[in-house]
Amino acid sequence: MTDNVVPLFKDPTTGTYTLPGDTPDTPATAAAPDEVRPVRRWKHTARSLRKAVTSERTRAAVRLVARHGMYVLGGTRITAKRAWDGRTGSRYERMIRAAEAAGNFEEAKEWEDRLTRFRAARHHRRMDLLKAPQDAVKSAGYGTGLTAGGLLLLGIVLAIANKDASWILAPINAVIGAIAAIVYVATIVWGPAVTIGPWLALLALWGVGRHQQTAPQWALPLQQRDDAGAPITPSIVVTALRDLGIAPMRKAIKEMGDAGAAMLGPIRIAGCGVEVDVTLPSGVSTKEVQGRRRKLAENLARHEHEVFITLPTAARTVRLWIADSGALDEPIGPSPLTTDDTLKADYKSGRAPWGQDLRGDAALISLYQRMLLITGLSNQGKTAALRALALWLALDRTVEFWIADLKGVGDWDMFDGLATTLIQGPTDEHVIDATEMLEAGVAEMERRIQAPPGTTFPPLILVVDEAQVAFMCPAVGEDKRPYGGFKATSRYFMAARKIHNQGRAVDVLLWEGTQDPTDQNLPKLVREGAHTRISLALGTESQARMALGDKAVNGGAAPHLLRQGLDKGTVVVASDGITIPAGQASITVRTHYIDTDTAGIIADRAKALRSGVVTTHTIADADECDPLTDILTVLATDTRVLTQEVLKRLAALNGKAYGRWSFIDLKRVLDGTGAEPYKSDGRMVIGRDRITRALTNRPDTGSASAAE
Repeated sequence: MTDNVVPLFKDPTTGTYTLPGDTPDTPATAAAPDEVRPVRRWKHTARSLRKAVTSERTRAAVRLVARHGMYVLGGTRITAKRAWDGRTGSRYERMIRAAEAAGNFEEAKEWEDRLTRFRAARHHRRMDLLKAPQDAVKSAGYGTGLTAGGLLLLGIVLAIANKDASWILAPINAVIGAIAAIVYVATIVWGPAVTIGPWLALLALWGVGRHQQTAPQWALPLQQRDDAGAPITPSIVVTALRDLGIAPMRKAIKEMGDAGAAMLGPIRIAGCGVEVDVTLPSGVSTKEVQGRRRKLAENLARHEHEVFITLPTAARTVRLWIADSGALDEPIGPSPLTTDDTLKADYKSGRAPWGQDLRGDAALISLYQRMLLITGLSNQGKTAALRALALWLALDRTVEFWIADLKGVGDWDMFDGLATTLIQGPTDEHVIDATEMLEAGVAEMERRIQAPPGTTFPPLILVVDEAQVAFMCPAVGEDKRPYGGFKATSRYFMAARKIHNQGRAVDVLLWEGTQDPTDQNLPKLVREGAHTRISLALGTESQARMALGDKAVNGGAAPHLLRQGLDKGTVVVASDGITIPAGQASITVRTHYIDTDTAGIIADRAKALRSGVVTTHTIADADECDPLTDILTVLATDTRVLTQEVLKRLAALNGKAYGRWSFIDLKRVLDGTGAEPYKSDGRMVIGRDRITRALTNRPDTGSASAAE
C-alpha cells in the first residue's frame, strides 16, 4: 500500500515539501506526508475491502463453506436423531402424537401398544446385560479350555502320525504365532487408522447431510436453487404446507414421525398436472389453506394460476391440483364442431363438446331444460363461449332460436337465416325490441302451458347477449313502465323472471350473457334463476359470488383468480349439466375457441338441416300487423304448411300479436278470403298459392289489424 505514496522531501530552511527532481523554487503543492498518507491508506483499504467482500468469488466461497459446513452439521443432527430414536421410544411417542392430532385414536392405541412392547424388550435386554460379565467369564473359561484341549489333541494325533513328539505342541505354537502376527499388523495400522478414522466419520456425516439437503436454500448453487417446474413429490408438498405460515400445521408436521407423509393421499397424474388429497391436522381449517393459495403455489415453485384448491367429500381435506409448469399457457385443440362435419346435436340427450377440464378430459355439458347465465369481465371470451353452445345446439333441427345481441358488432351474424328473430344493436330501441322478444317468449310459454296435456313442443332458446345493457336501459314505455331496471315494474326483468319460473317445463329457455356483474346490471333474482352458471375471469370475490353463488365459491370456485387477458376462454362452471368431481361444487373448463368465420361455416351446416326459416330483425307492434301478409311471410317458399306450424311461425315472427293465437283465430282471419285451411293427407294445411291469390284479389290493400 505504501508503494502508491509518492515520497516528499522537506526543505529544512523553508519548511516546504518538494517532489523528487523539483527545485526549491518550484515547491510541490502536495500536503505534508503526515496528513496525506493516512487518508490515502484508508481509502485504499476501504476500496480493497469492499471489492473483496462484494466479489462474486467471495460470495461463492462463502456459499461453498456454508453449504458443506451445514451438510456436516445437518448430517450429525440426523445421525444423532436416528441413534436416539433407535435407543429410545421417542419415535413411537411422535407417532402417537401425530395420530392423536389427526384424530385417529385407533392408530394411536396401536402405536402405544408397540411402545409398550419396545420398552419391555429393552428392559429384558438391560437385565441380560447385568448378567453379561459373569456369563462372559464362564464362556471365556470354557472356550479357552476347549480350544486348548482341542489343539493338544490335534498335536497328539500329528505326533503319532509323524512319529515325532515335538508335533504335540505344534498346533498351539501355530495359534500363538497367528495371534502375534495379528497384534503386529494392528500396531502398524492403528496409527493411520486413528488419524484417518475421524475424517472418514466426518465424510460419512457430510454424505448424510448432502443426501438430505440440510444446507439452506441461499447456500445452494444457482442451478440447484432454480426448482421452477420441478416434479411434485410428497416431500415438496409437505414442505410447501409446512411453510404456509399456519402455526398448528407446522407444529403437527414437526411432531409427526413420518415428517407429515401421513397427511397425503396418493399423488395421481391428472391431465397436464397432478392431484393429491391432503388431510389437514386438527386445528387447521380448509378455509385457511384456501386463503393462502398464492403462497402455496410459490412454495410449490408454481404460479398462482397453476394451483387449484378444492374440497372433496372427506372431512377436513383439501384437494390440490398442481399443473405442470407452463402447461396452462398452451392452447387446447380445436372444437369437434370444426373437425367433424357429420357431428349432430340432440337437445334432450346430447352433450355439447365445449372444451377440456384441467385433467385434459373432454368437458361435455347438457343444455336440456336448463336456463343459462355466463358472465365475466370484458374481452375475456364470453360471447365466443356462449356462441359455441348455440352453434352445437343449432345442429338439432328441432331447436328454434330468438336472439338479441345488444352489442351489435356482428358476433351473431351467422344466425341470420337460422334464428327466427335476430336483434343486433346497443341502443334503447334495440333494448325495447329485446324486451318485447322476451315478452313474446312469455306469451309462447303461457300458450304451451295451457295446451292439452301430453302436447309436445320444440325447444325455444331465447339468447340475450350483453344483457346488462337491457337492465341498465333508461327507456320508459307509454304505460310508464321502464324497460330496464331490477324492480317489479321493469318489463325486461319481469319477462326474464317469468321465463325462469315456468319456461323449463315447456322447453322455453333463457340464456343470458353479461359482463362485470353488479346487483344493478345483474339482479339477484335473475342470476339465481339460472340452472347453469358460468363465469370467466372476474375482478373480485364478491363478483364471483354473484356469478356462481356462495356454495360454489365456498367450495373452491375462484374465477376472480383467473388472469385477465391470459385466461381467455377459461370458465368456472356450476351446474348439474356437466360432470363435476364428487364433493366439488364447480369445475374449471378451458373452452374451445371458434372464430367468426368458422362459426359461419357451422351455421351453414345448421341452416341446411332446416327450411323456411325467415329471420326478423325487430318485433312489430300488434296494431301494425297484416295477418294475411304475415302468413305469406312465414310460409316462405313452402307450397303448403300445417296450420300448427303456421301458428308457431307467426308467434315467432310477432309474439306480441300472434303469441296467443289458436286455430280459431287463424280460421277467423282466413274465412272469406279464398285461402281457408284445407285438408291434405288428412291434416289441416294452408296453401301458399291460395294466400298469394287472396292478397292479389283483396280490394283493400291496407293493413288489417290482427285484432279485427
